[in-house]
Amino acid sequence: MRFAPAAAALSLLAAVTASVGFSAGPEPDPRAVMLVAEGRSALTAGEPQKALDAFEAALAVDPAYTDVYLEMAEAARTEGLQGKAIRYYREALKREPGNFEAISGEGAALVEKGAVEKARLNLAKLESLCGSGCPSTQNLAMAIQRGPEPRVLTAEAVMPDAQVTQN
Repeated sequence: MRFAPAAAALSLLAAVTASVGFSAGPEPDPRAVMLVAEGRSALTAGEPQKALDAFEAALAVDPAYTDVYLEMAEAARTEGLQGKAIRYYREALKREPGNFEAISGEGAALVEKGAVEKARLNLAKLESLCGSGCPSTQNLAMAIQRGPEPRVLTAEAVMPDAQVTQN
């Protein structure tokens, strides 16, 4: 009985300490938030490279700000760099495995790259996590339905066989 008050105090301390681990992540640095806003406006203005620069600066200011990776992935997709976008989405998923936006974005980038079956796996994962009514699930389903964008051939890729004849 002599140890009951001490045991109760220790268990309360352990409970409070354990609950701190489940709280929301740290607030992002205000400078990083400002840089992300600057990058979003550049992306809206049709300047994806300027947006990527702002997002990379935001990541340098606050490396723990996971949403920056999502923004960088969107900018990379805008430039047609789906492989780079997939890498950014996967980095965001390493940090937050249940991030619906990252799963959906990765699936859409996979579709754009032509890997529709892999994108269907992302869709199944999203449906199991948040259901078919979730906006992220609906966005990915629409991207899969549209399918991959047709490849554009350059003039150099379709060079006719040139034969030289003598006059």
